[in-house]
Amino acid sequence: MHYIGSKKFLLPFIEESVRAVVNLDHPEELVFCDLFAGTGVVGTCFKDIGCRVIANDLQYYSYVLNQQSIGNSSELLFRALHDTIPQLVNANNQEERLIEVCRYLDNLQGKRGFVYKNYCCGSLKTCGFERMYFTPQNGQKCDAIRHIIEDWFRHELITREEYFYLLATLIENIDKVANTASVYGAFLKHYKKNAQKRMVMEPLSIHLSDLQHQVYCEDANELAKRISADIIYIDPPYNERQYSAYYHVLETIAKDDKPLLHGKTGLRDYNTQKSNYCYKDKVLRTFADLIANVRCQYIFVSYNSDGLMTPGEIETILRTKGDYHCFSRTYTRYRADKLDARQYKQTEVVEYIHCVVCR
Repeated sequence: MHYIGSKKFLLPFIEESVRAVVNLDHPEELVFCDLFAGTGVVGTCFKDIGCRVIANDLQYYSYVLNQQSIGNSSELLFRALHDTIPQLVNANNQEERLIEVCRYLDNLQGKRGFVYKNYCCGSLKTCGFERMYFTPQNGQKCDAIRHIIEDWFRHELITREEYFYLLATLIENIDKVANTASVYGAFLKHYKKNAQKRMVMEPLSIHLSDLQHQVYCEDANELAKRISADIIYIDPPYNERQYSAYYHVLETIAKDDKPLLHGKTGLRDYNTQKSNYCYKDKVLRTFADLIANVRCQYIFVSYNSDGLMTPGEIETILRTKGDYHCFSRTYTRYRADKLDARQYKQTEVVEYIHCVVCR
Protein backbone atom coordinates (compact mmCIF):
# COMPACT_ATOMS: atom_id res chain seq x y z
CA MET A 1 0.00 0.00 0.00
CA HIS A 2 1.03 3.63 -0.49
CA TYR A 3 2.33 4.87 2.85
CA ILE A 4 3.92 8.15 3.84
CA GLY A 5 7.47 7.57 4.99
CA SER A 6 7.51 4.05 3.56
CA LYS A 7 10.97 2.56 3.26
CA LYS A 8 9.98 0.12 0.52
CA PHE A 9 12.22 1.74 -2.09
CA LEU A 10 15.02 2.40 0.39
CA LEU A 11 15.34 -1.21 1.57
CA PRO A 12 18.58 -1.84 -0.37
CA PHE A 13 20.11 1.27 1.21
CA ILE A 14 18.97 0.26 4.69
CA GLU A 15 20.26 -3.30 4.34
CA GLU A 16 23.54 -2.04 2.88
CA SER A 17 23.99 0.35 5.82
CA VAL A 18 23.31 -2.35 8.39
CA ARG A 19 25.68 -4.79 6.68
CA ALA A 20 28.41 -2.14 6.71
CA VAL A 21 28.32 -2.22 10.51
CA VAL A 22 26.84 -5.57 11.58
CA ASN A 23 28.03 -9.06 10.65
CA LEU A 24 24.95 -10.79 9.21
CA ASP A 25 26.66 -14.09 8.39
CA HIS A 26 24.54 -15.80 11.06
CA PRO A 27 21.33 -13.74 11.10
CA GLU A 28 19.42 -16.35 13.10
CA GLU A 29 21.54 -15.36 16.09
CA LEU A 30 20.42 -11.72 15.91
CA VAL A 31 17.29 -9.97 17.11
CA PHE A 32 16.21 -7.06 14.91
CA CYS A 33 13.71 -4.66 16.49
CA ASP A 34 11.69 -2.12 14.46
CA LEU A 35 10.07 0.25 16.96
CA PHE A 36 8.04 2.28 14.41
CA ALA A 37 7.16 -0.50 12.00
CA GLY A 38 4.43 1.08 9.85
CA THR A 39 3.45 -1.41 7.17
CA GLY A 40 6.31 -3.70 8.20
CA VAL A 41 8.50 -3.57 5.10
CA VAL A 42 11.79 -3.17 7.00
CA GLY A 43 11.02 -5.84 9.59
CA THR A 44 9.87 -8.22 6.87
CA CYS A 45 13.11 -7.63 4.98
CA PHE A 46 15.18 -8.65 7.99
CA LYS A 47 12.87 -11.56 8.73
CA ASP A 48 13.57 -12.80 5.20
CA ILE A 49 17.30 -12.28 5.76
CA GLY A 50 16.94 -14.67 8.70
CA CYS A 51 16.86 -12.50 11.83
CA ARG A 52 14.40 -12.88 14.67
CA VAL A 53 12.23 -9.78 14.46
CA ILE A 54 10.39 -7.65 17.00
CA ALA A 55 7.98 -5.20 15.36
CA ASN A 56 5.97 -2.44 17.00
CA ASP A 57 3.63 0.36 16.00
CA LEU A 58 1.07 2.41 17.91
CA GLN A 59 -1.50 2.19 15.10
CA TYR A 60 -3.71 -0.89 15.22
CA TYR A 61 -3.95 -1.29 11.43
CA SER A 62 -0.13 -1.42 11.43
CA TYR A 63 -0.25 -4.04 14.17
CA VAL A 64 -2.56 -6.12 11.96
CA LEU A 65 -0.27 -5.78 8.93
CA ASN A 66 2.77 -6.69 11.01
CA GLN A 67 1.05 -9.67 12.60
CA GLN A 68 0.53 -10.97 9.08
CA SER A 69 3.92 -10.23 7.50
CA ILE A 70 6.13 -10.73 10.59
CA GLY A 71 4.09 -12.57 13.22
CA ASN A 72 2.79 -15.24 10.83
CA SER A 73 5.56 -17.67 9.95
CA SER A 74 3.82 -21.00 9.32
CA GLU A 75 1.47 -22.25 6.65
CA LEU A 76 -2.20 -21.42 7.16
CA LEU A 77 -4.55 -24.29 6.33
CA PHE A 78 -8.03 -23.02 7.43
CA ARG A 79 -9.02 -26.58 8.39
CA ALA A 80 -12.03 -25.49 10.47
CA LEU A 81 -13.58 -23.88 7.36
CA HIS A 82 -13.93 -27.16 5.42
CA ASP A 83 -17.68 -27.29 6.03
CA THR A 84 -18.11 -23.63 5.10
CA ILE A 85 -15.85 -23.78 2.04
CA PRO A 86 -15.96 -27.38 0.65
CA GLN A 87 -13.40 -26.52 -2.04
CA LEU A 88 -10.73 -26.43 0.66
CA VAL A 89 -10.90 -30.21 0.99
CA ASN A 90 -9.39 -30.66 -2.47
CA ALA A 91 -6.90 -27.79 -2.22
CA ASN A 92 -3.45 -29.34 -2.63
CA ASN A 93 -1.27 -26.66 -1.08
CA GLN A 94 -1.31 -23.45 0.95
CA GLU A 95 -1.50 -21.21 -2.13
CA GLU A 96 -4.65 -22.94 -3.33
CA ARG A 97 -6.17 -22.74 0.15
CA LEU A 98 -5.55 -18.99 0.39
CA ILE A 99 -7.09 -18.52 -3.05
CA GLU A 100 -10.22 -20.50 -2.11
CA VAL A 101 -10.80 -18.60 1.14
CA CYS A 102 -10.31 -15.23 -0.56
CA ARG A 103 -12.59 -16.31 -3.42
CA TYR A 104 -15.30 -17.20 -0.92
CA LEU A 105 -15.00 -13.77 0.70
CA ASP A 106 -15.03 -12.10 -2.72
CA ASN A 107 -18.40 -13.66 -3.49
CA LEU A 108 -20.19 -12.61 -0.30
CA GLN A 109 -23.31 -10.51 -0.70
CA GLY A 110 -22.64 -6.89 0.20
CA LYS A 111 -23.68 -5.57 3.60
CA ARG A 112 -24.77 -2.00 4.38
CA GLY A 113 -22.67 -1.68 7.49
CA PHE A 114 -20.48 0.96 9.10
CA VAL A 115 -18.16 1.52 6.14
CA TYR A 116 -21.02 1.88 3.69
CA LYS A 117 -22.94 4.23 5.98
CA ASN A 118 -19.99 6.44 6.92
CA TYR A 119 -17.28 6.31 4.24
CA CYS A 120 -19.30 6.14 1.00
CA CYS A 121 -21.56 8.65 -0.74
CA GLY A 122 -24.50 7.12 1.13
CA SER A 123 -23.12 8.78 4.27
CA LEU A 124 -25.05 11.89 3.24
CA LYS A 125 -28.17 10.28 4.69
CA THR A 126 -26.37 9.04 7.80
CA CYS A 127 -24.44 12.09 8.93
CA GLY A 128 -25.09 14.91 6.48
CA PHE A 129 -21.69 14.60 4.79
CA GLU A 130 -21.05 12.86 1.47
CA ARG A 131 -17.81 11.05 2.25
CA MET A 132 -16.54 9.47 -0.94
CA TYR A 133 -13.69 7.30 0.37
CA PHE A 134 -15.09 4.24 -1.43
CA THR A 135 -17.78 3.46 -3.97
CA PRO A 136 -21.00 2.11 -2.41
CA GLN A 137 -20.27 -1.32 -3.92
CA ASN A 138 -16.81 -1.53 -2.39
CA GLY A 139 -18.06 -0.16 0.92
CA GLN A 140 -20.72 -2.86 1.15
CA LYS A 141 -18.22 -5.53 0.17
CA CYS A 142 -15.78 -4.35 2.83
CA ASP A 143 -18.54 -4.47 5.45
CA ALA A 144 -19.57 -8.00 4.49
CA ILE A 145 -16.00 -9.33 4.59
CA ARG A 146 -15.11 -7.55 7.83
CA HIS A 147 -18.25 -8.97 9.48
CA ILE A 148 -17.59 -12.57 8.42
CA ILE A 149 -13.92 -12.46 9.47
CA GLU A 150 -14.94 -11.36 12.96
CA ASP A 151 -17.74 -13.94 13.06
CA TRP A 152 -15.41 -16.76 12.05
CA PHE A 153 -12.89 -15.77 14.71
CA ARG A 154 -15.53 -15.43 17.42
CA HIS A 155 -16.83 -18.91 16.64
CA GLU A 156 -13.29 -20.38 16.47
CA LEU A 157 -13.55 -21.26 12.79
CA ILE A 158 -10.22 -19.53 12.14
CA THR A 159 -7.09 -19.32 14.27
CA ARG A 160 -5.55 -16.09 15.51
CA GLU A 161 -2.94 -16.31 12.74
CA GLU A 162 -5.62 -16.89 10.10
CA TYR A 163 -7.65 -13.99 11.53
CA PHE A 164 -4.79 -11.51 11.13
CA TYR A 165 -3.99 -12.88 7.69
CA LEU A 166 -7.53 -12.25 6.41
CA LEU A 167 -7.83 -8.88 8.12
CA ALA A 168 -4.49 -7.71 6.68
CA THR A 169 -5.59 -8.95 3.25
CA LEU A 170 -8.79 -6.89 3.53
CA ILE A 171 -6.89 -3.76 4.61
CA GLU A 172 -4.35 -4.05 1.79
CA ASN A 173 -7.01 -4.62 -0.85
CA ILE A 174 -9.57 -2.04 0.26
CA ASP A 175 -6.74 0.51 0.26
CA LYS A 176 -6.15 -0.22 -3.45
CA VAL A 177 -9.63 1.09 -4.32
CA ALA A 178 -9.71 4.05 -1.93
CA ASN A 179 -10.80 7.31 -3.53
CA THR A 180 -7.95 9.30 -2.03
CA ALA A 181 -4.60 10.77 -2.97
CA SER A 182 -2.90 7.90 -1.09
CA VAL A 183 -3.78 9.09 2.43
CA TYR A 184 -7.12 9.45 4.19
CA GLY A 185 -6.74 13.06 5.25
CA ALA A 186 -9.38 13.80 2.62
CA PHE A 187 -11.26 12.10 -0.20
CA LEU A 188 -11.52 13.13 -3.84
CA LYS A 189 -14.62 14.93 -5.11
CA HIS A 190 -15.04 12.49 -8.01
CA TYR A 191 -14.28 8.77 -8.10
CA LYS A 192 -10.91 8.22 -9.71
CA LYS A 193 -10.28 5.32 -12.08
CA ASN A 194 -8.78 2.95 -9.50
CA ALA A 195 -11.54 3.69 -6.99
CA GLN A 196 -14.17 2.63 -9.53
CA LYS A 197 -12.68 -0.86 -9.79
CA ARG A 198 -14.28 -3.70 -7.87
CA MET A 199 -12.25 -4.60 -4.82
CA VAL A 200 -10.70 -8.06 -5.12
CA MET A 201 -9.35 -10.06 -2.17
CA GLU A 202 -5.97 -10.79 -3.70
CA PRO A 203 -4.13 -13.17 -1.31
CA LEU A 204 -1.07 -11.86 0.48
CA SER A 205 2.19 -13.76 0.67
CA ILE A 206 3.21 -15.52 3.87
CA HIS A 207 6.84 -15.11 4.88
CA LEU A 208 7.75 -18.52 6.28
CA SER A 209 10.30 -18.75 9.08
CA ASP A 210 11.54 -21.29 11.61
CA LEU A 211 12.00 -18.54 14.21
CA GLN A 212 9.53 -16.97 16.60
CA HIS A 213 8.83 -13.29 15.99
CA GLN A 214 7.02 -10.77 18.20
CA VAL A 215 4.61 -7.97 17.30
CA TYR A 216 3.48 -5.17 19.61
CA CYS A 217 1.01 -2.28 19.45
CA GLU A 218 2.46 0.13 21.99
CA ASP A 219 4.13 3.48 22.50
CA ALA A 220 7.71 2.95 21.33
CA ASN A 221 9.27 4.86 24.23
CA GLU A 222 7.45 2.70 26.76
CA LEU A 223 8.13 -0.59 24.97
CA ALA A 224 11.85 0.22 24.75
CA LYS A 225 12.07 0.06 28.54
CA ARG A 226 10.95 -3.59 28.57
CA ILE A 227 12.67 -5.24 25.61
CA SER A 228 16.19 -5.76 24.34
CA ALA A 229 17.61 -6.60 20.92
CA ASP A 230 20.87 -6.82 19.04
CA ILE A 231 19.77 -4.24 16.46
CA ILE A 232 17.20 -1.55 17.12
CA TYR A 233 15.91 0.29 14.05
CA ILE A 234 14.14 3.60 14.68
CA ASP A 235 12.05 5.29 11.99
CA PRO A 236 9.83 7.80 13.83
CA PRO A 237 7.47 10.34 12.22
CA TYR A 238 9.55 13.13 10.67
CA ASN A 239 7.14 16.04 10.79
CA GLU A 240 3.79 17.31 12.06
CA ARG A 241 1.69 14.78 10.12
CA GLN A 242 -0.05 12.44 12.53
CA TYR A 243 -0.44 8.95 11.09
CA SER A 244 -3.54 8.42 13.22
CA ALA A 245 -5.29 11.20 11.27
CA TYR A 246 -3.88 10.26 7.87
CA TYR A 247 -5.01 6.61 8.09
CA HIS A 248 -8.06 6.88 10.36
CA VAL A 249 -10.33 4.96 7.96
CA LEU A 250 -8.03 1.92 7.95
CA GLU A 251 -7.81 2.13 11.74
CA THR A 252 -11.60 1.93 11.99
CA ILE A 253 -11.81 -1.00 9.57
CA ALA A 254 -9.06 -2.83 11.48
CA LYS A 255 -10.62 -2.27 14.91
CA ASP A 256 -14.24 -2.65 13.76
CA ASP A 257 -15.18 -0.55 16.79
CA LYS A 258 -17.72 1.71 15.05
CA PRO A 259 -16.49 4.94 16.67
CA LEU A 260 -18.17 8.32 16.79
CA LEU A 261 -16.93 10.21 13.72
CA HIS A 262 -16.41 13.94 13.39
CA GLY A 263 -16.64 16.44 10.55
CA LYS A 264 -16.63 16.21 6.80
CA THR A 265 -13.75 13.72 6.66
CA GLY A 266 -15.18 11.48 9.40
CA LEU A 267 -12.23 11.58 11.77
CA ARG A 268 -12.26 9.27 14.76
CA ASP A 269 -10.94 10.47 18.11
CA TYR A 270 -7.19 9.89 18.00
CA ASN A 271 -6.01 11.81 21.06
CA THR A 272 -4.51 8.69 22.62
CA GLN A 273 -2.51 7.98 19.46
CA LYS A 274 -0.90 11.37 18.89
CA SER A 275 2.87 11.12 18.61
CA ASN A 276 5.25 13.50 20.40
CA TYR A 277 7.60 13.03 17.45
CA CYS A 278 5.23 15.28 15.46
CA TYR A 279 5.74 18.32 17.70
CA LYS A 280 8.75 20.61 17.41
CA ASP A 281 8.68 21.44 21.11
CA LYS A 282 8.53 17.78 22.19
CA VAL A 283 10.47 15.74 19.66
CA LEU A 284 14.03 16.22 20.98
CA ARG A 285 13.09 15.39 24.56
CA THR A 286 11.08 12.37 23.42
CA PHE A 287 13.87 11.08 21.17
CA ALA A 288 16.50 11.55 23.90
CA ASP A 289 14.31 9.59 26.31
CA LEU A 290 13.99 6.74 23.81
CA ILE A 291 17.72 6.54 23.16
CA ALA A 292 18.49 6.62 26.88
CA ASN A 293 16.31 3.56 27.45
CA VAL A 294 17.07 1.29 24.48
CA ARG A 295 19.07 -1.85 25.27
CA CYS A 296 20.98 -3.13 22.26
CA GLN A 297 24.34 -3.45 20.52
CA TYR A 298 23.49 -1.34 17.49
CA ILE A 299 21.10 1.55 16.86
CA PHE A 300 20.04 2.63 13.37
CA VAL A 301 17.88 5.74 12.96
CA SER A 302 16.21 6.63 9.66
CA TYR A 303 15.44 10.33 9.34
CA ASN A 304 15.35 12.66 6.36
CA SER A 305 16.33 16.25 5.65
CA ASP A 306 12.72 17.45 6.01
CA GLY A 307 12.48 16.29 9.62
CA LEU A 308 11.82 18.35 12.72
CA MET A 309 15.19 17.27 14.17
CA THR A 310 18.40 18.29 12.44
CA PRO A 311 21.17 15.77 11.69
CA GLY A 312 23.33 17.54 14.25
CA GLU A 313 20.72 17.24 16.98
CA ILE A 314 20.29 13.54 16.28
CA GLU A 315 24.06 12.99 16.30
CA THR A 316 24.45 14.76 19.64
CA ILE A 317 21.86 12.52 21.29
CA LEU A 318 23.14 9.32 19.71
CA ARG A 319 26.77 9.96 20.74
CA THR A 320 25.69 9.55 24.35
CA LYS A 321 25.29 5.81 23.62
CA GLY A 322 28.49 5.00 21.75
CA ASP A 323 30.46 5.35 18.51
CA TYR A 324 28.56 7.27 15.86
CA HIS A 325 28.44 6.82 12.07
CA CYS A 326 26.14 8.23 9.39
CA PHE A 327 25.08 7.07 5.92
CA SER A 328 23.06 9.17 3.48
CA ARG A 329 21.20 8.77 0.22
CA THR A 330 19.47 11.39 -1.95
CA TYR A 331 16.18 10.48 -3.59
CA THR A 332 13.26 12.17 -5.34
CA ARG A 333 10.63 13.57 -3.02
CA TYR A 334 7.48 11.48 -2.77
CA ARG A 335 4.27 13.40 -2.16
CA ALA A 336 1.74 10.93 -0.85
CA ASP A 337 -0.95 13.58 -0.39
CA LYS A 338 -1.36 15.42 -3.69
CA LEU A 339 -4.17 17.42 -2.10
CA ASP A 340 -1.56 19.05 0.12
CA ALA A 341 -1.26 22.65 -0.97
CA ARG A 342 2.30 23.07 0.32
CA GLN A 343 4.84 24.16 -2.26
CA TYR A 344 8.16 22.42 -1.81
CA LYS A 345 11.32 24.34 -2.71
CA GLN A 346 13.31 21.18 -3.37
CA THR A 347 12.35 18.10 -5.37
CA GLU A 348 14.95 15.90 -3.66
CA VAL A 349 15.29 14.68 -0.09
CA VAL A 350 18.30 13.30 1.75
CA GLU A 351 17.64 10.17 3.78
CA TYR A 352 20.06 9.75 6.67
CA ILE A 353 20.72 6.51 8.48
CA HIS A 354 22.40 7.40 11.75
CA CYS A 355 24.19 4.51 13.39
CA VAL A 356 25.59 3.90 16.85
CA VAL A 357 27.73 1.00 18.00
CA CYS A 358 26.81 1.03 21.67
CA ARG A 359 29.45 0.96 24.35
